[in-house]
This record gives sequence, C-alpha cells and structure tokens, in this order.
Amino acid sequence: MTKPPARAEHPRYTELREYVRKTSLLEGMSRLLSWDQEVYMPPAAYPMRSDQTAVIVGLVHERHTSPRLGELIQQCLADTELTGDPAIAANLRELKRDYDLATKLPGDLVEELAKTTTLAQQAWKSARERSDFASFAPMLEKVLTLTGRKADCLGVPAGGERYDALLDLYEPEMRASQVEATFTPLRRSLTTLLEEVRASGTKVSTKCLDVEIEPDRQHALGLWVIRQMGFDLDAGRLDTTTHPFCDGFGPGDTRLTTRYRESRFTDALYGTLHEMGHGLYEQGLPKATHPGQPLAEAVSLGIHESQSRMWENFVGRSKSFWKWLLPKSRKHVGKALSKYDAKDFFAATNTIRPSFIRVEADEGTYNMHVMIRFEIERALFSGSMTVKQIPKEWNDRYHAYLGLKVPDAARGCLQDVHWSAGLIGYFPTYTLGNLYAAQFWEKVNQDIPDLSAQVAKGDFAQLKAWLVKNIHRHGRRFRAAELCTRVTGAPLSAEPLLRHLRKKAAQVYGLK
Repeated sequence: MTKPPARAEHPRYTELREYVRKTSLLEGMSRLLSWDQEVYMPPAAYPMRSDQTAVIVGLVHERHTSPRLGELIQQCLADTELTGDPAIAANLRELKRDYDLATKLPGDLVEELAKTTTLAQQAWKSARERSDFASFAPMLEKVLTLTGRKADCLGVPAGGERYDALLDLYEPEMRASQVEATFTPLRRSLTTLLEEVRASGTKVSTKCLDVEIEPDRQHALGLWVIRQMGFDLDAGRLDTTTHPFCDGFGPGDTRLTTRYRESRFTDALYGTLHEMGHGLYEQGLPKATHPGQPLAEAVSLGIHESQSRMWENFVGRSKSFWKWLLPKSRKHVGKALSKYDAKDFFAATNTIRPSFIRVEADEGTYNMHVMIRFEIERALFSGSMTVKQIPKEWNDRYHAYLGLKVPDAARGCLQDVHWSAGLIGYFPTYTLGNLYAAQFWEKVNQDIPDLSAQVAKGDFAQLKAWLVKNIHRHGRRFRAAELCTRVTGAPLSAEPLLRHLRKKAAQVYGLK
C-alpha cells in the first residue's frame, strides 16, 4: 500500500506556500522603500518614490488577487487531510480572508492610494514644520476621498458602519460600536482619576528629566538597553526619523526608528523601548519556518501594540527598571544622572499631567489622545465632519477632555503621520493595545512571581520567553479576542489597565 504524502509535501499546499512566500518578498521590498523614505531618502526624491511605490504596490496587489491564488486556497480548503491540521486550517482561513479583501479592491485604486499617500506624507512634513494645516488640507481631502472609496469597495460589515471596513483591516472583527462601548466608560474612569490627581495637591518633581544628554549618547544608551532586553541587533537596527516606527521586512531584518532631543532624554528612551517591543514581536514570529504565511504574521495591531506598550510602560516605567538602569547608564551618558535615584525617576516618569503630544503623553492621559482621533475619524467617515472643521474639533476636544488650549497645528492636528499615510482606522488599536498589555501583564506576574526582582537585576530572558511562547509564536493562528482569552482566561476588559494606573497614582500621588 502506498503511503499518503505528508501534509507538508501536499502538492497544492506546497504550491500555495511558495506563492505566498514570493509575494512576501515583494511586500518586503515595498516596505523597504517606505522605510528608506522616512529615514534616508532626500526630499527631492518624493515624486520618483511615489511612482516606484505605486508600481511595486500594484505588483503585490496583482499577486494578492490572482485567480490562481484563489483556486489554490479553495482546493486546499476542500481537502480534509489539510484542514484536519489546526495550523494549516488557520493558515487557510486567514489566506482566504486576505484574498477576499484584496479582490474587492481595484488595482488602479490601490496604486493611486500608494502614490497619493507618498506625496501626502511630504506635504504633511512640510505643513507640520510650518504649523500650517490649510496647506495640507487639500492633500488630506484627496487621501480621505480615496480611503473612502476603499471602504466602499470593502463594504460595510453586517450591522456595522462605513468606518468599520477600515477598522477591520487593523483589528479584525472589531467594530466602531464596540470601541465606543469600551472607550466611553474608560474615559469616565480616566477623567475621575485625573480629577483625583489634581485634587491631591501633590507636586511631583520632574527635574531629573531635564538633564541634557547629547543625542549620540542617548543613541548609545538606547542600543545597549534594547540589546540587554533581547532585541537581536544582528537581525535589526535602530535609526532616527520624524515619527518613530518599527517594520519587519522578513526573517533577519527588523528595523526600529526613534528621535532625539537633548532635553527630556526619556522621550527618546521610551520611544526606543516602545519600538523595540514591536521589534521583539516581529523577531518572535516564526518567519523563517512559515515565510510569508499568516502563521508568521501579527494577529492584529492591538496585539502588536500590547507588546510595545508592555516594554515601554509596564517594564520601562517601573521602579525596578530604574534600579537596574541608573547604575549601568554611567558607561554611556557619564555622570549626568548620578544625582538622582530610582524613586526620582519612577515618580517623574509616572506623573499624570495633560500634554499636547500623543507619543509623549503619560499613561494616565494617553488614551484620551486616542479617543479624540477615533471620534474625528469616525465623524469624517459618517459625513458629520469636514476636513476644514478638523482643527476646531480637535482643539475643542482637547480642551474638553484634557483642559488644554492647543497653541498651534503642529502640536495639534498635524502631529501624527497616520492620516497622510492613509492609515484610517488605525488609532483605536493603540488603546486596545494598552488594554491587552495590562491584562497580559497581570497574567505574566502570576506565572513569574519574581518578575520585578528579575527586572531590577536586568534579567529579561524569562519575560521575553513568556511572550514568545504565549503570544509571538502563534502568529495569526487565533484572532485577537480568542488569543486574549486563551492567554489570560478572560475576555478583554478595561479593569486591569485601570488597576495598573490607579496603583501607580497611589504610589506617586498618595491616592487611596
């Protein structure tokens, strides 16, 4: 009797795996062009880069919508030998989802969006430097029009709204109504916490953050820290850009970016830790064994964000972290920090104080920034707000939620790259990431009871291994909601984050 072929040698599945592997190589080239655009490309190259990007994105879209790809997916889904394997079944499920979404989008629209957003990012940078929203508005109108066409092609999910079509691209199966149902009570709780902090009358010194450190020394410190935390610099690098980000192009190539200024060195430090968290997730995905396959991709941006926020906030803003870092920092920054101790930095980096810039916001107010952007995006796509109204609506919400009067557009509605890049529907994933991070963190500490002591010694190996085992290695095998329940034993809740924030506020401000 002839032995049936092993699943890994199934001819159709083998062809399918090779097809998606080659597609992922093209996608990596596309992302590399984008990375170069944000890090090294000279400004005069924008017109050419927009054409290059449109061409390669068009090629990728052709492969994503190829009839042969659709045939292979359907044939493999009909094979019970393949679908009987949970890992292969998950791969096929996600490949079908991706194919169904891609085939709804016309190639000319995909190329036009790629070209337009490349030029829009140049326009945004220029407008941001001059704090001139009016000069950016026409390009933003064009991006939103094209993104609206994209949403219409994708279609409104059952029982949903137009905005959901875009949100689903970043956080599969999430709906704007669910986000609102989570954000509304969370905002009330955060507002109460902010009021209690103000009423406490406690003044926290942040002088330790004003120490001036040269950017090259900050860079050296950041490189050393992320190496100690487990980021493989032989398979990645750290560069500077206007708006920090992380991208993983494939096995062995994960790029981080950050930005520096001499004052408030912790802004760059936490920005680096944040992007490193993304980078550790990218390096922890099984890209070498499942090249280009959903099993080697992040399940959602909310889960991706949970990894960055965990390293930035739950590790990096802990007293244990500063106990470890301060004695070690002298090698890289000299005696600049020697007059302060871990208590000083713990208190200073955990103040709750409303500010204008989202990426520099404290944990207690950060999610307010996200909620404002979510509300504006949703209103734009429902037709209840126009582009011209954005500055006023933005400023009014900052005053209502955070008590701030926005001084200019650069510190207001021009501060983020997302809209120029066409990333509409992305912002809610930042707060979802905070919620996931807090819930994962409680479970981590149950499983590693002495984690705080390990961090104080600079031992991050067990934490990293826990994250790889419980989150990274699964890729897209489970959707985000199921992954959360599998890891923590409960559905996503805001309570762990609120417990985390209230505990820190009690330590810093003496709240009960």
